[in-house]
Amino acid sequence: MLETQIYAIAQQKGGVGKTTTTINLSVAFAERGHRVLVVDLDPQGALTAGLGLNPLALLRTVYDVLREERFGFADIVAATGAGVDLAPANIDLAAAEIELSSEPGRERILAEKLAALDGIYRYILIDCPPSLGLLTLNALTAATDVLIPVQTQYFALRGLDLLFGTIEKVKARINPALVIRGILPTMVDSRTIHCREALEELRNTYAQQVCKTVIPQTIKFADAQVAAQAIQKFAPSSPAAEAYRQLAAELEAA
Repeated sequence: MLETQIYAIAQQKGGVGKTTTTINLSVAFAERGHRVLVVDLDPQGALTAGLGLNPLALLRTVYDVLREERFGFADIVAATGAGVDLAPANIDLAAAEIELSSEPGRERILAEKLAALDGIYRYILIDCPPSLGLLTLNALTAATDVLIPVQTQYFALRGLDLLFGTIEKVKARINPALVIRGILPTMVDSRTIHCREALEELRNTYAQQVCKTVIPQTIKFADAQVAAQAIQKFAPSSPAAEAYRQLAAELEAA
């Protein structure tokens, strides 16, 4: 039976490249011949919009799956032009943090719903919101692996210990099999001393946990987002597209 690997793409800081990584890593996995699902767990719906769907026009989303026993992911998953399947979200999901807070086993709901997809997909990538709230807790409980995008600036490194503490608590109390698969340096501009020093500090502090692959800073990511395309489709031969292909190969080899 096909083993499904579930990645939580997590960081409590916004603007570090979680959604960009979810989209482009998933497409890189798909290019390698794998069936991939991406799950939008951010009420902003950036992943959903980035793959060409209008979040405001959706009838059913991840919110319905989390809140209603009668709905499963099979009821909401949509194919995309990027070659991956999408479980979409919109602003409705913001209510889930409050509405699920009194539910028994509230941190396990996503894991229970994703269990129905086990063996169908080789990879499931969860785009987490920029917080360490109940939605992110659900993602960490459901995941087999965590990938942590980090912008290569000093202030962006400060929150990592808080995230690591949350992951350790989840491992100790809920999901002992959870693995930090890698810390991914993003928005890397090697021309600047600040960026080079921040990257060195990251590697000195976290050593083997930092991915060998780094994601370069480029305006092409913004242009691809406007076009609602993965970077591999928008600029297939660009260094950014090659970086995500390299990341997919690195993670598969780990």
